[in-house]
Amino acid sequence: MKSTSSQLDKPALKPANPCFSSGPCAKRPGWSLEALGGAALGRSHRSAVGKAKLKGVIDRHRALLGIPDDYPVGIVPASDTGAMEMALWSMLGARGVDVLAWESFSTGWMKDITGQLKLEDARCFTADYGDIPDLSAVDTATRDVVFVWNGTTSGVCVPDGNWIAAERDGLTICDATSAVFAYDLPWDKLDVTTWSWQKVLGGEAAHGMIVLSPRAVERLASYTPPWPLPKIFRMTKSGALIEGIFKGETINTPSMLAVEDALDTLRWIEGIGGLQETIRRSRENFAVIEEWVRRTPWIDFLAADPACRSRTSVCLRLSDPEIAASPTAEQWEIVKALAGLLEAEGAAYDIKTHKDSSPGLRLWAAATVESDDLRALTPWLDWAFATVRGARLKNGT
Repeated sequence: MKSTSSQLDKPALKPANPCFSSGPCAKRPGWSLEALGGAALGRSHRSAVGKAKLKGVIDRHRALLGIPDDYPVGIVPASDTGAMEMALWSMLGARGVDVLAWESFSTGWMKDITGQLKLEDARCFTADYGDIPDLSAVDTATRDVVFVWNGTTSGVCVPDGNWIAAERDGLTICDATSAVFAYDLPWDKLDVTTWSWQKVLGGEAAHGMIVLSPRAVERLASYTPPWPLPKIFRMTKSGALIEGIFKGETINTPSMLAVEDALDTLRWIEGIGGLQETIRRSRENFAVIEEWVRRTPWIDFLAADPACRSRTSVCLRLSDPEIAASPTAEQWEIVKALAGLLEAEGAAYDIKTHKDSSPGLRLWAAATVESDDLRALTPWLDWAFATVRGARLKNGT
């Protein structure tokens, strides 16, 4: 039963780390600049030490995530966006493609496929923020499929990989940037998988990861798209995979400081127990938010279906009846005031939902966030809402 009481007293306890942004995300617990003291600064990424560190990022990802040995893993430019664009521009067009879009990033992939690549045989399956397309209508057996595992800007994720055919002729291309290290991904169902360091690792931006199944490698070797490919997108040369990309020989110059930061978090994950522990931490964090939502009358999940609620990028809507019935612009003003108040107090940073979403709050809850910080946050959320709502009523708005 949701409580209807208002908490007007300012809470005494603040989160030790008020960073709840959904990208770049909170650094791992105990992080400091001193942890990056071993960075290969001033050294070439082509040097032995530079290549060893880059390959270390690849090898640790493979071991921690259980990526099959015959799936090449590479570090590529331009974050998850760069990794996804490499896949779309290099592999699509060989057959029809089904594109799933239910939030801003998946919508971006859909627009690129239909508006930039101009693929004629592209079927688009869309849903509003908070919902997900009908997965049973997607042809995963004979067509390529492009989708996000976890919709970062809507808080809606696919429930599992069971909707993907085990035997298929096309490729599945999955943007998993908010899912890696929070979900146990079914690698046998994923042919191209991409993510970035600044999400669940809490790493620094601008570097992407891409994983290819043997079927994706075969597509690259056997298919040449009809459009030109800039150097930054090319994964083959003379019809063969450029192996160096998947051994730490990056296409362009990476930040060795960011590389060291990624290694630091990967070592932290190894130390706490690996993937199953990061999944457990994410579940525990989501449970804290879930319990608060259950008892709080003014807030609810944006995702209507509990099976599709993200446990990393948790998106919430204002469910107070009066506010929910008010114009969208007015709701955004309330959200901005609430978030601004919390930022001024140093209790929470960057918790507004994405600008393309509906007005509400977005809390990052993956493994680098401590559950005690989320517990400390919820009274502040109640206080901020009561304060903003009280001021609104006082002003007669």
